[in-house]
Amino acid sequence: MNETAAIALATFFATISPLNVAAVFASLTTNTAQSFRRAMAIRGALIAAGILIVFALVGETLLTSLGISLAALRTSGGILLLLIGIEMVFVRSSGGTSTTVDEEQEAAGKHDISVFPLATPMMAGPGTMGAVILLMANTQGDIGLQAIVIGSLLVVILVTFMALLLATQIQKILGVTGMQVISRVMGVLLSALAVQFIFDGIKQSGLFGS
Repeated sequence: MNETAAIALATFFATISPLNVAAVFASLTTNTAQSFRRAMAIRGALIAAGILIVFALVGETLLTSLGISLAALRTSGGILLLLIGIEMVFVRSSGGTSTTVDEEQEAAGKHDISVFPLATPMMAGPGTMGAVILLMANTQGDIGLQAIVIGSLLVVILVTFMALLLATQIQKILGVTGMQVISRVMGVLLSALAVQFIFDGIKQSGLFGS
């Protein structure tokens, strides 16, 4: 159980990246009243949590109904997370865990960013959606382990919400260099986890024997 919690927390911290979300939120809400920023942070966190919990509960069932095996899910999910981890190490963005340039330009003209881009894709992006389905599938139906995965997800969303409330202060304290150092460290950890998911998927597929 401790191993499941550690893996889930590390994966969600890397894919959601609370500090990066806070930095973008701060830049998009520079001239926004504090009360409205708080309201957007609350709505964004709740919407993101709702989206990801739905994916956690029905994602594997949906994939199974499409004929996608657990081995294929582990392998493809591992590849997706590996690509995201590599992007984090090299501090690049393709929209897997954050907004693209076009999305940021569109968001800059919006008054309320709680749904887009805060809830999705910044918090509930493709990488996090894939990660939560993969982690839930790895529990193999164990209710206790599934509760740990969902609990870990909610913990990271709570941390992200707190980071949003302190976004301006965090940005000033860490600066660009500090944010990038943290991103690179989390990227290395995520890449290692992703490779393990790929190995497990290939082994389970039976393609190369036991």
